[in-house]
Amino acid sequence: MTDQNSPPTENHKLNLTAKVEALLFVSPDPITPYQLGSILDTTTRRIKHCLDELSAKYEGRGIRLQKHNGAVQLTTAPEAAELIEHFLEIETTYSLSQAALETLSIIAYQQPVTRPQIDSIRGVNSDSVLRTLLGEGLIEEIGRAEGPGRPILYSATTEFLKYFGLSSFDELPPLDLEGLEGGELTDPKVLKD
Repeated sequence: MTDQNSPPTENHKLNLTAKVEALLFVSPDPITPYQLGSILDTTTRRIKHCLDELSAKYEGRGIRLQKHNGAVQLTTAPEAAELIEHFLEIETTYSLSQAALETLSIIAYQQPVTRPQIDSIRGVNSDSVLRTLLGEGLIEEIGRAEGPGRPILYSATTEFLKYFGLSSFDELPPLDLEGLEGGELTDPKVLKD
């Protein structure tokens, strides 16, 4: 007779990387290496090594290891999106307007960023666009900026990465300021104000 409160015994011993993979597979949300280390009673450094192994293992495969804000999760490969939609008989539920794409671009490249900063770059009020993007889960409020009025800081989310088929923000294409109309944003510091 076994005690119901004791952890289940392992029939087959798994290595640490396999255990990390199993936890990522069942986790409904992104999880940090620290959390994985706590669960598996090991160091964050060892967990990060396992994550690097998994990331390399998934290259060219149907799943990817997505990293965002220090957390990781398993996702399907962006190249498989059309096939998966067809399999699940799902159509894309929404498409983004030009205003939403502009706002998302500003947030993705400048995060964290405030609404006044976004408005300054776009030249128009972005309240309704921000509400839409928040509702779709593509951006999130991450705190408040220091300074007058303490405006809300916005950042892109893991949902943003999924929508655009990216594993991390490092995969964003380089920002080309020379190609902008009128050349009004020729200095990257302008975007930081």
